[in-house]
Amino acid sequence: MTEHFIGLMSGTSLDGADGVLASIDARGHIQVKAHAFVAFDASFKATLMALNQSGPDELHLSALAGNQIARHYAEVVHDLLQQSRMSAQGITAIGAHGQTVRHRPLAFDGDAAKQQAAVGYTLQLNNPSLLAELTGMDVVADFRNRDLAAGGQGAPLVPAFHQGVFAQPDACVAVLNIGGISNISVLRPGTVVTGWDCGPGNALMDFWCATHTGQPFDRNGDWAATGQVNATLLAALLTEPFLQDAPPKSTGRDLFNPAWLARHVQSRADLSAVDVQATLTEYTALACAHDVQRHASDASSLLVCGGGALNGHLMARLAHHLPPLQVISSEARGLPPLQVEAAAFAWLAFKTMRRETASLPSVTGARGARVLGAIYPR
Repeated sequence: MTEHFIGLMSGTSLDGADGVLASIDARGHIQVKAHAFVAFDASFKATLMALNQSGPDELHLSALAGNQIARHYAEVVHDLLQQSRMSAQGITAIGAHGQTVRHRPLAFDGDAAKQQAAVGYTLQLNNPSLLAELTGMDVVADFRNRDLAAGGQGAPLVPAFHQGVFAQPDACVAVLNIGGISNISVLRPGTVVTGWDCGPGNALMDFWCATHTGQPFDRNGDWAATGQVNATLLAALLTEPFLQDAPPKSTGRDLFNPAWLARHVQSRADLSAVDVQATLTEYTALACAHDVQRHASDASSLLVCGGGALNGHLMARLAHHLPPLQVISSEARGLPPLQVEAAAFAWLAFKTMRRETASLPSVTGARGARVLGAIYPR
């Protein structure tokens, strides 16, 4: 039997909420029927950016931001229903990721004397009860905490979905998602899937571009392409210890944020803004390329999704660093890059509603596979 699910994703790029309406059959095969996007305005984006760091009244601001996320999600759902000419009764459930503002797994609360491992926390702003109320649909949310409780990183969660839609029976495929943070999945025939966060994606590039040009992102990488990579700055950025950590690993704006960038840039007053942008683009490309070389050197292709797949200059730098690998957009394999993550959370909602495990211990390091997500009835 085929069912219909909606997947909603607002990522670390903080640009807005993407959603897809998809049909999923009993075997988990997915087909996207509609895609919609609602942008965050500058004020709300600034609020979310501020909540990535400790600040005054953050509990109050977080709760209100969660309500606003739910309202934005409801707008996306409305658009999807209009496009597909479906009713709420035709949707089995919504999978709503929420907006990550903190991600600190396996940190803080361990106790060696009691042999108590740290769990840490991950925080996705959302109000799934409000979303259920606004849409009249069952909502699946809070996907990451179950994996954390089992000793995992809680991220990335998309490699299992990547396996279902992009794996090939006779070749190793690497899938690179470049959102605010970049993460990779390695899909080898006959072996367990691996995946991890590589490092920064668009987060640093978008911040620098907005600060110095007033534009929210460097469209196609055209601005970066006019600059020169500064070798000294690039070498300093590449010393970040996270890049050398072995998987499983995950990160976010807790690490790769404006303060982190300022520490590297502030002592180099001779750098032009455009050269910093060129260097940040090269940094993102190299962080991803190095992980492909270290852990997926046998891959026949690198499928790129997320907003980074639309950055032609970044795609060219990836291809430059990974010869003779075929570096292509996920659209070439049937799923446009801006739909992949939202589709993943529609698929994860499908798994949750069936009480099927969807986490991969080989990716997150958890003690075992778990059913992810909490269900908020309509």
